[in-house]
Amino acid sequence: MLFFHSFVLLAGYAFYGFAIGLLLVGLRDLLFGFGENRCSMTYMFEYPEYRVSITLPRRVARQYPSYGLYVYGEGAYAQESRGLKLTGAPVLFLPGNAGSYKQARSLGSVALRKAENLDRRIHMNVFTIDFNEELVALYGGSLRRQTQFLYESIKAILRLYKDRPDPPTGVALVGHSMGGVVARALFTLARFNPRLVSLIITQASPHQAPVLSLDPYIQEFYSRVRHRWATSAEDLRNVTVLSVGGGYLDFQVRSGLTALSCPIDDLNKMSVVATAVPRSWVSTDHISIVWCKELVLATVRVFFDLIEPETGQVSQSPEKRMSVLNYHFFRHPVLKPGGAQDDPVTFSGLCLCAHFVVECELQREESLTVSVQVPHVLSFGEPTKRSILVYILLLRLTFDAVCVCLILLCYTDRLPSVYRLRVPWFHEDSFDIASIPSVSEIYSMLHSSRPDNATSALLQLHTAPNCQYKVSIRTSFPKVLGQILRFCGPVLPVYSAVVLLLMIRTQLSSIKRSGHPVGIQEGMSKSLQLHKLEVPILLLLLLLRLVLIQDLFSFFFRQCSILTIHYSINSLAHNTCDFKIVLFLSNQAPQKVSQKSENGFRASDCHSMVKECNGSPLLSESVLQDVRDDLQLHFSLSTLLTFTMMLSVPSLIHWKHNLR
Repeated sequence: MLFFHSFVLLAGYAFYGFAIGLLLVGLRDLLFGFGENRCSMTYMFEYPEYRVSITLPRRVARQYPSYGLYVYGEGAYAQESRGLKLTGAPVLFLPGNAGSYKQARSLGSVALRKAENLDRRIHMNVFTIDFNEELVALYGGSLRRQTQFLYESIKAILRLYKDRPDPPTGVALVGHSMGGVVARALFTLARFNPRLVSLIITQASPHQAPVLSLDPYIQEFYSRVRHRWATSAEDLRNVTVLSVGGGYLDFQVRSGLTALSCPIDDLNKMSVVATAVPRSWVSTDHISIVWCKELVLATVRVFFDLIEPETGQVSQSPEKRMSVLNYHFFRHPVLKPGGAQDDPVTFSGLCLCAHFVVECELQREESLTVSVQVPHVLSFGEPTKRSILVYILLLRLTFDAVCVCLILLCYTDRLPSVYRLRVPWFHEDSFDIASIPSVSEIYSMLHSSRPDNATSALLQLHTAPNCQYKVSIRTSFPKVLGQILRFCGPVLPVYSAVVLLLMIRTQLSSIKRSGHPVGIQEGMSKSLQLHKLEVPILLLLLLLRLVLIQDLFSFFFRQCSILTIHYSINSLAHNTCDFKIVLFLSNQAPQKVSQKSENGFRASDCHSMVKECNGSPLLSESVLQDVRDDLQLHFSLSTLLTFTMMLSVPSLIHWKHNLR
């Protein structure tokens, strides 16, 4: 029997160790599974300057003492802007969670360099707001205040141009992270005029939902924004919004959250992932999306193409804004937006061009298309195919992660192979290049779930002609674990609280039924019914049900409490007959104390107690069982209180940061 119990205990520890190993594998893939950042850095040619020269009304300065409004400048332009004789198109940058107003320097510096190369006097005035680096992603109590200060800043910026012959009527906004959500929240203000903002570009902004919901304020803020943009969709059709997600390198805000929830027929609301942006094709982390040269250049080109030469301000035509954004962030043909275009030439095959030599393979697309299901985790691949182009239909579920192993058998100097993952329902296409000869592993995953009426994702393999190659498709188990953590990790606090509450409910029910609470491990086993839970949550539950950690904590508290009781009794037994200290530790302490109080204490009772304390059994088994029961329940309650305090830590940090 002892051997069987040891075997079961060892098997349990092995199982939970294996679960922790899976969790670590998924965490490693989430944080380090996508290579290095390939963005080019943006540099300043002159020393950047931020002038707090924009005077806000006294009422605004007194109401928002920790916020500020700056105008960006470099070199001679910084000297010219001292007098606030501004003539460019106003663009306002909004930092995000814990973001600095100095993050506007990439946008401002590139805009200054581009303006110097233009013959006409077309340029931008880049403003930036200092939100005191508030942690609004962890505590939503300041989001409303930031929105109101943004409104006051826009009015202050427009007052700077009031003496111009043709002053601007609005301000374009560029928001990073939560700054993009604050930009859209402007339209929830009662007195805000929607004509003041006609163009919003957001970078890695979680529009769908907050990454972490740790307080009711952020939920209320998001609900207000969603309700406004849903109920007033017709009124806001003239507002152009572009949301850019960072890709898989951004593990703080997954790109699926950056999609805009707008009517499908509203073409002025666009969402794209950085890997699908023309002339970019790179993934960015949450911070580098601000300074990534490829994306900054695309953003600046959008503004300069939208500035009207006659007025020097951003175009008020929604059609033109939509056309320019599509040109720089989605399709990018050779011709400029609105330029004349000849009749298109249609080929029945695909041609690859290298060194002005055209290689063509004319085949029907149907003969090159292979439809495959996502393989099982333990599968070993698919049959060999050969062609210049292969379409593979795959990836239907959010947690699917497929590894396509491409083995090229050409040993001549040929063109490199290119693969493209096309997602019909979201602009999250990704590209990669494989040299020849080589063995390349292509990982394909999704940022958002597939709608019911949408087709599967399409993987296009553009390979060199006259080459033999093998395509092997298998499920990447580490990537699957990473996808589970990416989508389910933010709900960890919610499920942790649910698990603790269910466990305490089971313990209280046990006390009501038998007078004794069940242990922590048994309470979790009875309260959690795995057959009612989804598979992505199982890893979380395994982490919360670590028997080893629970036993260590329980053993620590139990031993400390028993040692304290032993010490107290040994020190008091020789001096007093008041045995109420021991009785107080049991669940029946009030009844026992009241009975002793009614009958009174006799001297013989005192001598018997001392004798009993000097004997071998210091405490009876029933008293020890009562102590264990108390410790089980108290440990569960203290864990719940500690977890509640942990959820309040972000608010405490936010309050401490803003303490004057």
